[in-house]
Amino acid sequence: MRSLWAIGLALLAGGAHAALTDVTLDNGLRVIVKEDRRAPVMVSQVWYRAGAMDEVNGTTGVAHVLEHMMFKGTRDVPPGEFSKRIAAAGGRENAFTSRDYTAYFQQMQKDRLELSMELEADRMANLVVSDELFAKEIQVVMEERRLRTDDQPQSVVYERLMATAYQAHPYRRPIIGWMDDLANMTAQDARDWYARWYAPNNATLVVAGDVDPDEVIALARKHFGALPARALPERKPQTEPVQLGEKRLVVKAPAQLPYLLMAWQAPTLVDWERDTEPYALQILAGVLSGNDSARLQKTLVKTAQVAVNASAGYDGVTRGPGLFMIDATPAPGKPVAALEKAIRDELARIQRDGISEAELARVKAQVIAADVYQRDSLFYQAMQLGKYVTTGLPPEALLRRVDKLRAVTAAEVQAVAKKWLQDDRLSLAELEPQALGPQAKRAAVPGVRHAN
Repeated sequence: MRSLWAIGLALLAGGAHAALTDVTLDNGLRVIVKEDRRAPVMVSQVWYRAGAMDEVNGTTGVAHVLEHMMFKGTRDVPPGEFSKRIAAAGGRENAFTSRDYTAYFQQMQKDRLELSMELEADRMANLVVSDELFAKEIQVVMEERRLRTDDQPQSVVYERLMATAYQAHPYRRPIIGWMDDLANMTAQDARDWYARWYAPNNATLVVAGDVDPDEVIALARKHFGALPARALPERKPQTEPVQLGEKRLVVKAPAQLPYLLMAWQAPTLVDWERDTEPYALQILAGVLSGNDSARLQKTLVKTAQVAVNASAGYDGVTRGPGLFMIDATPAPGKPVAALEKAIRDELARIQRDGISEAELARVKAQVIAADVYQRDSLFYQAMQLGKYVTTGLPPEALLRRVDKLRAVTAAEVQAVAKKWLQDDRLSLAELEPQALGPQAKRAAVPGVRHAN
């Protein structure tokens, strides 16, 4: 099955027009090719539709642990050799795990694409998860959790808020996993995860750059085509119940400053052609945050001086339920209650008075410009395509995204603020700083870069 769009998507650099090719191989592997001829380089990414949301209690964090183990060798490629071969070819590579997916990427000269595919196809089918290497790598992951979450008070607040905001949906669990689950994880847990989800019919290959689509597809068939499709586990809906009232929690952790994090249940993009609220919520986030003239920065930080920083965020492209979030740090001497009131007052002003056409035009220009400028990055182009298709949206939803943002009206921004930013949908977490004591010196774990 093959579809081809000649996309009238003008990239700011050179005003280049890019063609997109979307093919599904016989074994279910989806191959998406985005041509961009501005430089003789390419980005190759393999996306698996398996992330933290697919885990079960007792093995939280296994998706991320398996991501680490994917660099530990196959029957034919010894541990560490994958990265050495990419580096020797002048490329760079890495991977990332989210709630919705796990992805692996390489950036190299265009003539090295076959090396990338050969190595990725090999570890898609032939990974070796040894007990010995797993025992070492799980220690790396546990130390990563300590450094990035346990030792970072704002990260602790975020983790606890997510566990509160989501009652039933697996988004309530941290991507890196709970420490107790990591401490009790086995190599067999990682092997089971790999056997369950790492199959061509659960993956998408995205290649962007100075490449010929027919050549890319031929290479994909050569290296991935013989890998057999496998039956995938049934995915349960796990619909999040409607929230029935405001949720509040206080997190006590060693910190210098208080911190406030607010999250409202919000819709995500499902029917990209008909849905309007996700686009309006993104513009609303731009009204509140993103530059010095945005409302939270202007009102809370500059004028009232009740905060040292404040920002809003929203991501409407997810496999699960969404959140609209605001976080802020109070100015020295200002109580969190005063900061919360100032945020609420600003939201109430939008709900009551809306926004002007001039403000809407300015914010649209900023949001759209940021989106288009990011597309100037080859890596970002591939990232966005991988994210959209892995969360269940067609490439056309991404290609028409700017048009949809341009179509948002001031009335729609006011309407989503009224409908979704209500207390009954709100979960709120406050960091109550505790005294900072001397940090115990921890032994260095190979493979982990310590912050101190």
